Amino acid sequence: MAVGIVQTVRPGTLAAFECSLNVDMNRFDRLVLALKEALGPSSGLTSDDVDVEFLTKLMKDYKSDEREWAKFAMGDASRGYTRNLVDEGNGKSNLLVLVWSPGKGSPIHDHGNAHCLMKILRGDLTETRYAFPEAGEEEKPMKVISEKVYKENQVAYMADELGVHRVWNRGSDFAVSLHLYTPPNVAKGGCHIFNEETGKKSHIKNCGYYSAYGKKL
Repeated sequence: MAVGIVQTVRPGTLAAFECSLNVDMNRFDRLVLALKEALGPSSGLTSDDVDVEFLTKLMKDYKSDEREWAKFAMGDASRGYTRNLVDEGNGKSNLLVLVWSPGKGSPIHDHGNAHCLMKILRGDLTETRYAFPEAGEEEKPMKVISEKVYKENQVAYMADELGVHRVWNRGSDFAVSLHLYTPPNVAKGGCHIFNEETGKKSHIKNCGYYSAYGKKL
C-alpha cells in the first residue's frame, strides 16, 4: 500500500515529503519538518535559495486536523490573541500557532521587516490591510487597501512592502491560525503598532510567547 502511494504522489508536495519519512508522526508534525527542510540553512524567505511559492504550497497541502495541533493551541479569552511557539526552524525563522479570542483581534501592526505566511486552522479570520504611513506625514486616518475573510485551510502571505494590517476574529468561538515568520524579528525586537485614526506608530518591545512547544510560559 505504501509503495502505491509513493508511486502516485507528485514531487514537491507535502505528500511526497511524508513518503520520505519512516517515523510515526502525524501530518502536522510532518508539515513542521517539511517547512524546516525547505528553509534549510538559508536566512529566510528573502534568500535566493528559498521558494516562497513552495512554502505556501506546503502549507496549503496540509488539511487542518485539530487533534494534531491542539496541544499548541493555548487560548486566553482575556487577550485578543495568544502566540504559541511550535518550532524555531533553522534558527532564523519561527512557526507559531495563534489562538484568536471571539470578537477580538490584533492592533494594526507591521512585521519588523520579516515575512509571514498564515494558514487558517480553525474558524474564519478577517484581515484588513492599510497603506504604510509615510515618515513625516501629517496625522490622518490610515488608508484601507483591502479587507478579506480567510476561511479554514486558506493561506495568506504578508510583508511590510505590502503594507500593515490587523487580523481579527468576528466569530463567537475561538479561531486558530498557523504562522511562519522569517526572520523572527518580532519575537526578538518587537514591532510597531499604529493608531487607525492618526497613523501614529508606537514601538512594542515585547512580542513574546504565551506558550512554547506545548507548555505554557
